[in-house]
Amino acid sequence: MLFHPREKGQGLVEYAFILVLVAIVVIAVLTLMGPIVGNMFSKVNSNLD
Repeated sequence: MLFHPREKGQGLVEYAFILVLVAIVVIAVLTLMGPIVGNMFSKVNSNLD
């Protein structure tokens, strides 16, 4: 082989891209579900008192 394939950098970029997409999905889910979960914990806490 005369040229070495540069797949190492490409793989790192793909992993970083997947990590960014997962982070965006987690932030979106927490933003949408945050108030619902907070209300549920408040109800449980008030029922325990």
